[in-house]
Amino acid sequence: MKTIRLLALWAPALLAVTALQAQTAMTPAIPRDAAIEKKIEKKLASMTLDEKIGQMLQLNFDIMGRSNGQGSWQLNETTLDTCLSKYKVGSILNAPGTRSHTVEVWQPWIRMIQEKSMKYMGIPCIYGLDQNHGTTYTTGGIIFPQPINLAASFNVELARTSGRVTAYESRAGNCPWVFNPVTDLGRDPRWPRIWESFGEDAIVNARMAEAEIQGYQGDDPNHIGPFGVGACLKHYFAYGAPFTGKDRTPAYVSPQMLREKYFEPFRAAIRAGALTVMVNSGSINGQPVHASYEYLTKWLKEDLQWDGMIVTDWADINNLYQREHVARDKKDAIRMAINAGIDMSMDPYSVDFCILLKQLVEEGSVKMERIDDAVRRILRAKYRLGLFDQPNTGGKGYEKFGSKEHADLALHAAEETMVLLKNEDNILPLSPKTQTSGCKLLVTGPNANQMRCLNGGWTYTWQGSKAEDLTMQYNTIYEALCNKYGKENVVLEQGITYNERGQYWEEHAPQIEKAVEAAKGCDVIIACVGENSYCETPGNLSDLWLSANQRTLVKELAKTGKPIVLILNEGRPRLVTDIEPLCKAVVHVFLPGNYGGDALANLLSGDANFSAKMPYTYPREINSLANYDYKVSEEVGTMTGAYNYDAKVSLLWPFGYGLSYTTFEYSNLRADRNEFTADDVVTVSVDVRNTGSRAGKEPVLLYSSDIVASLTPDNRRLRQFAKVTLAPGEQQTVTFRLKGSEMAFVGADGRWTLEEGDFLLRVARLRLPLRCTTTKTWDTPNI
Repeated sequence: MKTIRLLALWAPALLAVTALQAQTAMTPAIPRDAAIEKKIEKKLASMTLDEKIGQMLQLNFDIMGRSNGQGSWQLNETTLDTCLSKYKVGSILNAPGTRSHTVEVWQPWIRMIQEKSMKYMGIPCIYGLDQNHGTTYTTGGIIFPQPINLAASFNVELARTSGRVTAYESRAGNCPWVFNPVTDLGRDPRWPRIWESFGEDAIVNARMAEAEIQGYQGDDPNHIGPFGVGACLKHYFAYGAPFTGKDRTPAYVSPQMLREKYFEPFRAAIRAGALTVMVNSGSINGQPVHASYEYLTKWLKEDLQWDGMIVTDWADINNLYQREHVARDKKDAIRMAINAGIDMSMDPYSVDFCILLKQLVEEGSVKMERIDDAVRRILRAKYRLGLFDQPNTGGKGYEKFGSKEHADLALHAAEETMVLLKNEDNILPLSPKTQTSGCKLLVTGPNANQMRCLNGGWTYTWQGSKAEDLTMQYNTIYEALCNKYGKENVVLEQGITYNERGQYWEEHAPQIEKAVEAAKGCDVIIACVGENSYCETPGNLSDLWLSANQRTLVKELAKTGKPIVLILNEGRPRLVTDIEPLCKAVVHVFLPGNYGGDALANLLSGDANFSAKMPYTYPREINSLANYDYKVSEEVGTMTGAYNYDAKVSLLWPFGYGLSYTTFEYSNLRADRNEFTADDVVTVSVDVRNTGSRAGKEPVLLYSSDIVASLTPDNRRLRQFAKVTLAPGEQQTVTFRLKGSEMAFVGADGRWTLEEGDFLLRVARLRLPLRCTTTKTWDTPNI
């Protein structure tokens, strides 16, 4: 009895030691470079407290100049000098006026910043921009489809290519740091930033983020060359799970889901070498993330052995006292955030941070060791980016900026990211040859003739609005269809238009009767509906239904008897349940960028083939918002007895759904073993054949289901995916190497567990049973 009692007392301590040993044994997320570390220590030893604290502040470029009243912005060198010489500011961000500028404008601005930074501190500035889908703040650069589009492709090479081109063109404008990728899960259709994410699944987000980071940074995060940029993961983490659906509001997430799903993309991206992380503006289960030592220091820095830098989001230290009410004032908020693990404060309009943090250090409320740790991380990012040796980039060697080569990559990406959701009677493709016989198209709806809708937010301006002068050389949907079918065969009568002087959702008084009249002389209706651009909190909504005007437009057009091809151009899924049955075909283009109109024309005409799948679940009803990996108990059949109870999961289009102009047949799902343990690797193969008459690409998705578990299991979980290209009649064998540990889950005790029992692998309609023979529980936070 005494022996048992002693073991029981020692067990927690033994577990803690085991976990610490495992953590210590983990290889660093980014390999340590001795030469860089030596330079960091030498520089740190020479710095004053003021210089160290200044490195931890990031200011908005806007405060260093002003508009000249003629639509342009002028830098005030005196203000810049003060920020750098007196306050030793280490980072600057944003585009003045939150509007795009040319390379010719960016170059001298950032060059001057770097020259003054080196003069006053001997340390280069790290300049950062939101380059969410291409060089969004560099006029003339290439705009790619938004991240939600890339997710729909299920092709990680598109994310890698987008990252590589964005990095090259950002450095052409002398910007070395981008606030991307967004690795928030977009699981709630009410959230206004769904389109910035890679969708609802953790694995898709993880694989896309890994690829994009490699595109941004190259193969060696310790030595990022002049054509690469530093990546910044955002917004760590569970930012996309606000309980209300409103941006920057609290999330309430179970510990299991937090670790398994919301943390996973960040874990994978950190291990892939991301240099920096930006923090969730809100709170998780009542804990503001900016004040959480557990999430910032333990989970991120210690558990992952990551030596990168953590930056706040916009003025979010202030929000610890202004909004979250966990701090008394700004000084108290700075104390909390820095001690929690924040390394750099994005305090856009004020240098108070420097003054107050210095007081905290002198009072002993923030230890010098914490300051030195933060500054090491900031210096490390700058050394890894090569800024000490080459503070400026651009000019000679960057001739591909805005080139046709890069534009063709963006066009191809747009073609591969649009989803064909419905195609009754094979109404699509609409061959241009039919137009020679007099077939006319009516192009209608508010999204038919506007570039703003195709691009979305973070495009030339924050909200994507008031930038029409920067997109004149690109084609709207209407213009692209005119180019494809001939202007004489395409009629534009929108019926509904957006009020560009109002909120993103405001529309002018409808003129539906004009569109209906125009339809009488046409053969096919292309109805372009959805949303105007928005970004962040201004994109909050109170009604998920597509606007009443737009739905009425489709209903009235349906009465003409002419076939309707519905084009959904939106950043999140708006409810269209009442108009979908009225349409012969439905295409979801999401936010495809500047080449989206051309890509859609190529797809509708059959010059390109659809190959994308839904990256999120498209809801049917407002009270049926579900994800594909719902708990099995969420779909309950009839409950007999006193109540006639039915709780079916209702949706319009499921995650992973999408059609093509060809057909694919799956067969012979097999594995090299039918039993496995946590330490095994199961080789899973499936044959995929193109059974249609034209070439096509097909995403192949491998799911697993845990049949019985100690916690209610998910219906299914995506484990791996691949994309294949097949000629007509061609067959390929797709092979996955699935680790047994990939099928583990976080148990009620917070530990990863793989339980003995039955599993089911799924690919398309095929099923394959497997059995885990041995239960394993891990004592480490990550596996």
